[in-house]
Amino acid sequence: MSSFGQPAQAEQATAARRRNRFGPMGFVLSFGVVSMLADVVYEGARAITGPYLATLGASAVMVGFITGVGEAVALVLRLGTGPLADRTRKYWPLTIAGYAMTAVAVPLLALAGSLWQASALVITERFGKAVRTPARDTMLSHAGATLGRGRAFAIHEALDQSGALVGPLLVSLMIAVSGYQLGFGVLAIPGALAIAAVVLLRRFVPAPERFDAGLAGNGELANAAAHVTVPAAPAVRTPLPARFWWYSGFTAVSMFGFSTFGVISHHLEVEKVLAPALIPVTYAVSMGAAALAALASGALYDRIGLRGLLVALPLTAAVPFLSFSDSPALVWAGAAVWGAALGIHESTLRAAVADLVPAARRGTGYGIFTAVYGLAWLAGSTIIGALYASSPAGLAVFTIATQVAALLVFIPLLRSGAGRPAASA
Repeated sequence: MSSFGQPAQAEQATAARRRNRFGPMGFVLSFGVVSMLADVVYEGARAITGPYLATLGASAVMVGFITGVGEAVALVLRLGTGPLADRTRKYWPLTIAGYAMTAVAVPLLALAGSLWQASALVITERFGKAVRTPARDTMLSHAGATLGRGRAFAIHEALDQSGALVGPLLVSLMIAVSGYQLGFGVLAIPGALAIAAVVLLRRFVPAPERFDAGLAGNGELANAAAHVTVPAAPAVRTPLPARFWWYSGFTAVSMFGFSTFGVISHHLEVEKVLAPALIPVTYAVSMGAAALAALASGALYDRIGLRGLLVALPLTAAVPFLSFSDSPALVWAGAAVWGAALGIHESTLRAAVADLVPAARRGTGYGIFTAVYGLAWLAGSTIIGALYASSPAGLAVFTIATQVAALLVFIPLLRSGAGRPAASA
């Protein structure tokens, strides 16, 4: 046996002897609480990143670039962290380390005295997301084998987004009381709680990979499983299927026309459309809409497959006409529409990857997929920032054109059968 196979087999045999105290649903719900606390931290910060960078002298193009780089770091670096999770099977250590980076970087924004310092912390926080997400999503996908992957990821996303609703509201209150520094500083509290929660969850569910075999770790089934040796991952990796690559291309084209909230919030700040304390409230509205859309699209995915994702395209196309308006009423509507589109992307897209790639390469699949996703979002957000500054009409045309192109790219997926729901593996 190869030197790679021996430690992998030993690690998996040790995991098989450990007892999961939660079943799949308990695991998903508990991880949702962890993500909810973490979302209070980083979504609270993202709600005011655009205006905060503007106070440090950033232009709309600069905000689009910085926030785009942040999203790209969070997504593209999973090219490395995804295969790392597959190769080492250290899902829990990677997950905990990623949450720790976020919990530390965000409160430090309160002490940033220059644009470059703030930018570095924004990007560091996103790097934490790159470290944890492939490992976390792989663990969630195991629970989804029993629950239905659309359902598992939708439940997790809905709980996750509830934190994204609370965080901006908390930050809004702190800004109204004292300003941006207190808004960032107060986020140290939910950050510490998130770290404590994920460490505790690891103790209760040390081996989530056993959910794939229906071994939740309770009763007679768990006792029998204690003597099972899980076979090592094969040394030869199977190639990722063509449908996965085509699906990644569709996602990239659709995200190419999707603005980051940083550019939207920059618009609200510099044009004085809303008071500074209300800007994070619009983000809270977005996150509430994202949670509802995630639940709906997750259920739709389990019924009809990827075709349910198409509703995100017209929502994205409507964003320039709403979110970049000078009308407060349209801006509030735009917040809900932008959030709904994001919720569909962040729940259904993640669920689909697990059904499109072999189980042994899930971490790698998530890493590649989100890298493509992130590069497209970086390029698109930079272009959107530039068009916002030079040609609002061009911004609308660009967004609509990208969504039409995404629809055309999606058609071969339907013909190949990838648009149909897949059975849980």
